[in-house]
Order: sequence, then structure tokens, then C-alpha cells
Amino acid sequence: MYPPELVKPMREDLTSVGFEELHSAEAVETALAKEGTTLVVVNSVCGCAAANARPGARQSLQNAKRPDHLVTVFAGVDKEATDKAREHMVPFPPSSPSMALFKNGELVHMLERHHIEGRPAELIAENLMDAYNEHC
Repeated sequence: MYPPELVKPMREDLTSVGFEELHSAEAVETALAKEGTTLVVVNSVCGCAAANARPGARQSLQNAKRPDHLVTVFAGVDKEATDKAREHMVPFPPSSPSMALFKNGELVHMLERHHIEGRPAELIAENLMDAYNEHC
């Protein structure tokens, strides 16, 4: 577990643009049961989350079509919520950071760490916007 003061700014990177933090398995189940589209960002303390994932997720919201719901779990911090979110991302192996788009509870698009690491935020945002345009 990471100290709360360490992860606070990393959490705020997403909550400041409208992401809801999920801290329990029940919260994840409730979020994914909602009708419409839900973007789940598995946040992380790693450098690629700071340089690529969180900025890419934020930039993707500048699209005309957007997910109905924005949620985040924090790997290494909110273990129960992260584990439950990852159960819904099967067959993809656990990775962080990662992003998953769900439509009516069904996984329709996935960005794993290897799609994020080493790629600019703009490319990640573009990938997400393409998914929004198709599914939202």
C-alpha cells in the first residue's frame, strides 16, 4: 500500500475531470451495472500512468462522444476494487495502468499497459476517442 499523501495528486489527476473513485468490490459492481458506457481507468503510481495514461484519459474527454460514466480504481491502493474491476476485464491479464470501456456491463474496448507504456498521451487519447465514437 502507498501512503495516502503520495497518491492524492495521482487520484486528483482523474477526479478533477469527473472520474469517480471506486474503493470496494460493491462499488465496482454497481458502476458496471449502470446502463450506457463506462470507462474504467486502473490508475497506478508508475511513470507511464503519470506521463501517458492519465493525460491520455483526460484528453480523450475532449471528444464529442464520451462515456456516460467515468470511474477509476487505484492498483496497489484499492485492492478489492481493483481486483473486482479486473475480473470484468478477462480475458486480458491484470496490468496497470490500463483502461477498459464497458457498454451495458460488457467489455467492448481494452487498453493494456503495453498499449500505454512508451506511447504519447495524444495517441492514447486518440485510441479512446475512436472507441467512444464506435460505442458511445
